[in-house]
Formats: sequence, C-alpha cells, structure tokens
Amino acid sequence: MSLLRDDEVDRALVIVAHPDDADFWAGGTVALWTASGVAVSYLVLTDGDAGGTDPRTDREDIPNIRRAEQRRSASLLGVEQVRFLGRREGEVAQSPALRRELVRVIRQVRPKRVVTWSPEWNWARFRTSCHVDHRATGELALTAVYPDAGNLFAHPALARDGLEPWTVSEIWLINSPLPNHYVDITDFFELKVRAVEAHVSQVGDRGSMAASLRERIASNTAAAGLRQGRLAEAFHVVVNR
Repeated sequence: MSLLRDDEVDRALVIVAHPDDADFWAGGTVALWTASGVAVSYLVLTDGDAGGTDPRTDREDIPNIRRAEQRRSASLLGVEQVRFLGRREGEVAQSPALRRELVRVIRQVRPKRVVTWSPEWNWARFRTSCHVDHRATGELALTAVYPDAGNLFAHPALARDGLEPWTVSEIWLINSPLPNHYVDITDFFELKVRAVEAHVSQVGDRGSMAASLRERIASNTAAAGLRQGRLAEAFHVVVNR
C-alpha cells in the first residue's frame, strides 16, 4: 500500500458524528498534519445533543455549548474550518439527502484525504466507540466518497451549482477492528490533550486526561513498531486511486 506523503497532501477533511470525535481519536494526527501545512477541515454531522455530564445544564443549551467547544478544540489543533450539519443524535442514517450534503462538502473542500469512522463493529472497543452514529457516519462518508463525489451524474444539482466531481485519494478510518497504519504523535500528544480538554461539557475538569488518553492508545506503540515511550494513533487506510 503506497500512501501519499504529508507534503503531497494540501487538504484533508475529517467527517465525524459528534463534537469531540475527531479530537479523541485523531487529534494528534490532525495537529501533525496542520503543522506540516495540510489545510484540515471538520464536518460534524450532529451537535451531540444527547451528550454532557451535568444534569443541571439546560438540554436546549447543549448544541451551542458543544459547537463552541468543538471550534475551540479545532482551533488549538490548527483546523481551518468546522462545519456542522446539526442532525440530532441517534438519527444519522443512510439517505440520499444526507449523502448529498456530504458530497457537497467533499466537492467544496476537495480533500486528498478523508478521515471518518469505520462502519464496522469493533468488539475490542465496544463501549467507547461503537455508537450507532459512528457506524452510520462511516457508511455515509464512504458512500459519499465512492461513488458519489467523483461521479458527474450523481446529485446533478451539485454540478449545476458549480461543484465539479472530486476523487478523494485516501480514506483514513478510525476505530477499525483491523488497523493497518499508525501515526507517531508523540510530539503532538500534549496538544491533543489540550484539544480534548476543551470539550468541558463532556470531560469536566479531569486532571487525569493525559493519563487516560495515554492508556487509550498504549497498545498502538508496539503495533506500530515504535520504541517504548512513543505514542501513536491507529487507522485503517483505504487507497482510492
């Protein structure tokens, strides 16, 4: 499998279900890319309206709170733009209308890389990762990448709006049960921690966040062939060229 070098990638698009998904699962990689000159954008399908830890918070306030947290977190990582589709949690599903919205953004951003959820169940991380919105987002994003985004005759209204077909070169899947690529994020780990901590409504004031995140990715070090003490994020990369 021959992957593009980071200096061959000018734009990347991260498509996730909820605010904080990208930062928990790929924040170090995103920070590395932006430091390398890659223009990274986020597309967040829901506002995470079912999230939060404080029962005293008015539920109607949650979407605005979580959007603001995602913008702060993305800014820390050097992300250029964050877009929200505003769907309700638990209601992300394959449909022509929603797929068209993803295709619209792909054709607007024209990324060489798309990062999104794996649509597969990962039994090793069932409780922390297999939310129905995660898997649905992965299926939607993959279908939007191929065949729709590169097909002139799919969603003709988009072409009439001047959005020409675009072929994404690589899809990087998070939470795949079969990762095949690892990114050494050691130099960007502290930035990832700060980005995750920006999601205060979800994580609270947790002094143990760095330790928790280290534990989440600890097994990647050996799998990536890195020496002890290094840290890595895992992906299943699919080449689409």
